[in-house]
Amino acid sequence: MKTISIVTPCYNEQDNAVELCSRIRKAMAEFPQYRYEHVLIDNCSTDHTVAVLKELASQDTNIRIIVNARDFGPMRSHMHAMFQASGDAVIMMASDLQDPPEMIGDFIREWECGFPMVLAIKTASQENKLMFLIRKAYYALINNLASIRTFENFTGFGLYDRRVVEIVKAFGDPYPYFRGMIAEIGLPHAEITFTQPRRLGGISKFSSFYKLYDVGMIAITNLSKIPLRAVTFFGFVSSVLSLLVGLLYLVYKLVYWYSFSVGVAPLVIGLFFFSSVQMLALGIIGEYLGSVHTYVQRRPLVVERERVNFEFPPLTATQPPVSSSAGDST
Repeated sequence: MKTISIVTPCYNEQDNAVELCSRIRKAMAEFPQYRYEHVLIDNCSTDHTVAVLKELASQDTNIRIIVNARDFGPMRSHMHAMFQASGDAVIMMASDLQDPPEMIGDFIREWECGFPMVLAIKTASQENKLMFLIRKAYYALINNLASIRTFENFTGFGLYDRRVVEIVKAFGDPYPYFRGMIAEIGLPHAEITFTQPRRLGGISKFSSFYKLYDVGMIAITNLSKIPLRAVTFFGFVSSVLSLLVGLLYLVYKLVYWYSFSVGVAPLVIGLFFFSSVQMLALGIIGEYLGSVHTYVQRRPLVVERERVNFEFPPLTATQPPVSSSAGDST
């Protein structure tokens, strides 16, 4: 009997945890031919998320918990959980219920048809319309910059065969951009469209500008060399324009020697312009250098504080939940 692993990273999701686990178990009950495990990785929540998860795990051993020692960021945390999953297929989804658990059945049916990857593509969203349009523009930008075809409006929500999981693990990236990896792999895939619902409870953990910027720059530096080459091209064009402007001023001064006064304004404007160009170029180069620095450090994705229920074998959703003591962690 094959096993399906569902992986949901958590950070301050005490309001959603119970509903999430209930809906996932209900979705898996439609597939009694598969065992399943639900791996929840908590990224050092500051609310009561861990206590809620342990209570759920004490009632159902199919619920496994990993608690991180600190906040390692969403990309590192959810990737570590994916590697700890033991299933023949792994389903990745958010814990805020904006990735509907009811789509699990669609994923499994496509996987049974032979697709190693089943990707959920959101065509509409019930979130703030402005934010949805900004995200949509971001996905389009990444697709235009990338040297490979990426999947627009794809957040990572989907099903991945064990073969895909092993390929992703072989990347060995200590700060992984999962969506880029899936595009890089290039195996046959199925796409399922959906309308993203509103968050059930709590607030988005990606509401700050810095976090959005961080993910955006990681995507660009992982998938594209265009910004680096644009710096080189812009520097060449600027130098040619500077030479032409300099020659123009020289000719104009020679022709109108006594009446033409250059003044300091062009010098000041030119100084500020080229200084800003240099700062922009250094920033772009710094982003790529930072990515290289992170990669060569080879640090672990996360450090675990504890884990719960990993010693129990997975069961089918139609079997009665096996109770355990969530305090007995390994």
